[in-house]
Amino acid sequence: MSNPPTIKEIAKKLNISISTVSRALHDHPSIGLRTKMRVQQLAKDLNYEPNQTAIFFQQRKTFTLGVILPELSEAFFSSAISGIEDTANKHKYSVLLGQSHDNEEREKQIVETMKNHRVDGLIISIAKNTVNYDHFEMLKKYNIPIVFFDRIPNLPNIHYVACDMESGTIQAVNFLLKNNHRIIGMINGPEKLFASQQRVEGYIKAMKKYRLKFDPNLMVASDLTREGTETAMQSLLSLRRKPTAIVVFNDYVALDAVQYARHKKLRINKDIVFVSYSNLPLSHYTAFPPLASVEQFPYQQGQKATETLVELLGKSNEQPEATTYYKVILESQLMLNQNK
Repeated sequence: MSNPPTIKEIAKKLNISISTVSRALHDHPSIGLRTKMRVQQLAKDLNYEPNQTAIFFQQRKTFTLGVILPELSEAFFSSAISGIEDTANKHKYSVLLGQSHDNEEREKQIVETMKNHRVDGLIISIAKNTVNYDHFEMLKKYNIPIVFFDRIPNLPNIHYVACDMESGTIQAVNFLLKNNHRIIGMINGPEKLFASQQRVEGYIKAMKKYRLKFDPNLMVASDLTREGTETAMQSLLSLRRKPTAIVVFNDYVALDAVQYARHKKLRINKDIVFVSYSNLPLSHYTAFPPLASVEQFPYQQGQKATETLVELLGKSNEQPEATTYYKVILESQLMLNQNK
């Protein structure tokens, strides 16, 4: 069995330097088209395969991006990973994927594994239970940049891509106020999430605009489990001033909230209405979809997060103090459900 052909052999056969062959194989602009074509054709004829290990060693890169998501079974995150993979592929990067299943310990383990696999950078949407961020801070020592998206830790000096949840919440509450609802409840997510805080701010701003007093009892948090949502619904429906409308954290939470309301013999869209976030396709196939849902553009978030990370990796030789923190905010949009 003969040894695989090398760059040296190609250079010898074409009587050109090894560096010229290397550049021609990497489509370097300094190499003329004729030389490039001759090199690439001969490499093809000889079944030349580049030595990836040597390339990685030389460039100190593996051309692999790590991605950590809470749950791939959620339509939001499966759409986001499509945006990430399509963009990574365009920039000649591979993607290594891990799911935290909304567990902080599992998230830490995946970060450690990806560090050991020498990923060039990470794209992360944090687990809903993550309250300690040491595993992210640790990556700075290894010069592994992170771009967070959608679920962002409440940390200073981070790169992130997100949808404007404050603006989305203002749109959602305004929609309900224009439809004559004055007692509006909110089932928010875990308080540590940056997006949860934005929802609170948006809710308060919308109520103030209509000169309505903010009642903190109308705002409850859920851990996003079915039980958590049921407890939140129980709390809202036991108030003396019962809400006639509820803004819920996402479409999955909306499904559980609707089930609970029906169990309590409430008529959906008569006694109580719901507005949500995510605008997932599945909600259009349910009997009682939310009246409206805030579109968070997961594919575009994944796309932007990847483009940002690739740009950061291109600047990885710069001094740390020269770092500019990318904060990419996509405008959210309230989508009315036409099948209501």
